[in-house]
This record gives sequence, structure tokens and C-alpha cells, in this order.
Amino acid sequence: MRVLVTGHNGYVGTVMIPLLVKAGHDVVGYDTNLYQGSTFGAEKITSIPSVNKDIRDISRQDLEGFEAVIHLAGLSNDPLGDLNPALTDEINFRASVRLAKLAKEAGITRFIFSSSCSNYGAGVNDWLDEQSGFNPVTPYGHSKVNVEKEVSQMADDDFSPTFLRSGTAYGVSPRLRFDLVLNNLTAWAFCTGRVFLKSDGTPWRPIVHIEDMSRAFLAALEAPRETVHNEAFNVGRSSENYQIRQLAEIVAAAVPGSRVEYAEGAGPDKRNYRVNCDKIVNTLPNYQPTWTAAKGARELYEAYKDVGLKPDEFEGPRYRRIHHIKMLLSKSRLDQNLRWVAETERV
Repeated sequence: MRVLVTGHNGYVGTVMIPLLVKAGHDVVGYDTNLYQGSTFGAEKITSIPSVNKDIRDISRQDLEGFEAVIHLAGLSNDPLGDLNPALTDEINFRASVRLAKLAKEAGITRFIFSSSCSNYGAGVNDWLDEQSGFNPVTPYGHSKVNVEKEVSQMADDDFSPTFLRSGTAYGVSPRLRFDLVLNNLTAWAFCTGRVFLKSDGTPWRPIVHIEDMSRAFLAALEAPRETVHNEAFNVGRSSENYQIRQLAEIVAAAVPGSRVEYAEGAGPDKRNYRVNCDKIVNTLPNYQPTWTAAKGARELYEAYKDVGLKPDEFEGPRYRRIHHIKMLLSKSRLDQNLRWVAETERV
């Protein structure tokens, strides 16, 4: 298929693109490149034809000739979403719905939306599946829920949206993020010898490696239309749900000489959900996840060792999304609406 991937130069996109290209798809990227200064180590980014443009500015002309859209672009985590909830609504929700409408008008038949298990938010200890109620607790989570509700109503004989609700991502990427739990805990362990927990570690979280996440998008793209038409899928493996303190112990086992340590006064995180992922495994046979938390922690440790990662990097503006955006704002490279001040910034 000829596929447009929004956010292709981000954390997940830079891992997904090579898989799509290897599978034989004709792939074009679309990205405003907020994180062009955040490339991890010597990791290589696959070069594809691309449009350098804000998702809020996409036009129908940009979409002509494509058969499918994979929509990854957006403000990518809860702290960044909290920076300006109105902007999170504008970019993650309204721009996403507008994109879907334009895609439908342009005759694009497949629209795969990168949703999130954050939709379940303040869940319970019981298992949650795709029929469970939404209970988002952050602007980021609310934006994902709102997109699903709006775009699902557009489904008809000519337009098939699919909603992939990924667990908390982890794994090495050319645009690696350190605000994700396994990536962050492993970085603390490598740099300080402490697996540092800022909560009491009791909440549950489903986690998924970005390679497995990318395989889910590929499987949905290639699945028969009737299999994925207006369907939601939790992305991950049911066996890969962990309490945060369990992840801490896994990291301590992967990083030599490290130990688990809790922040003073650490309390529970209100985000707590245990997610069943059997539907995607049973429905999309081409989705074959291979990663586990233990394997991922070892991969991250080796990557950090290779680049000689330092605490001021993973906790600072180079890699940490919220600090990177604040740095660009402070230098007036971005305006308050998170738009580049000058076109020359987007290289």
C-alpha cells in the first residue's frame, strides 16, 4: 500500500518505518520534527520521502494518492500534555479528527490511529479488555478517548478506522524517550546504581516494546478490511502486565550492582490498569510479539553502556520530552502554540 505515517520521526515512528518499508509498502512520512535535536547516540534514522509540516496544517492535497494513514503524531506523554491542556486538545484531538475527515474526503480507505491504554486511566485491579469503560485521568488520556469516539462515527463502507491502544512503550529507538517507565528505571540504574521509584510501585501497567507495537500496526494494515473495520485492539501481551515495583526488580536484575530505591514519601500513582491483550493475538495472526520486560531491560542497559549515558542527558533537555520543549520555548525557537518561530528551524 501507499501509506502516510504521521509522526514518523518520533520515538515509535523511527522504529516502525523500517518494518513498513521492509514489508514492501510505499511509505511517506509527515512530521514537524520537534525532536530533531534528540537523536540517541549514533542510532540511524531510515530516510524516506517526507513532508515537514505541523499536523494542524495538513491539507487534503497532502493526502491525495494514499491508501492508508497511520497516525502517530501528537504530544506524546502525560507531563507534556499537562504543559498546556488546551494545546493537547488542539493537537491530539481536534487535529486528529480533522486529519481523519480529510483522509476520508481524499478517498483513503484505511485509517489506523495510535490510541493508548491510558484510555483506561484510573482502572482497577481487575482485567480490562476492549469492552471495558474509559476512565482517563490526564489531558493525554482524554484526547485519545475523544478521538476514538469521534472517528469511530465516520466508519462506513468506504472508510475503515482502526484503534490500536498500546500499552506503555519501552525499548531502544533513534529518538529514545526517557519519560517511559522501563526506559527511565533502567537509565537510573545504569547511571546511579539506583532503580529509583517516584511512586510506591503498586500500580499495574501493561508494557509493550516499540518493535512489537510497530508489528501490530503492520498487522492491522495488512489484515482483511472486515477484520479491523472500526475495531479497537489492546496492543501488547496479557503476560506483560506488571506492577511498577516488579519492573524495578527486573531492572535491578538486568543492571549489575543496582538496587531498588523509593523516593521519600512515595505514594501510589492514580493511573492503575491491568489490560487483556488476547483479542489482537487471536484476531491478527501476523501479530507475533517477541519482547518481554526482562529482555527489554537488558537491551536498554547495553544501549546505555554503548553511549556512556549520563544523568544530565536522560533527565535533561536532550532526551526528556517536556524539558526539550521547554528549552525550545525558552530560546524562542518555538512559540507558545508549539509552532516553529522560523521555517529555517525545521531542517
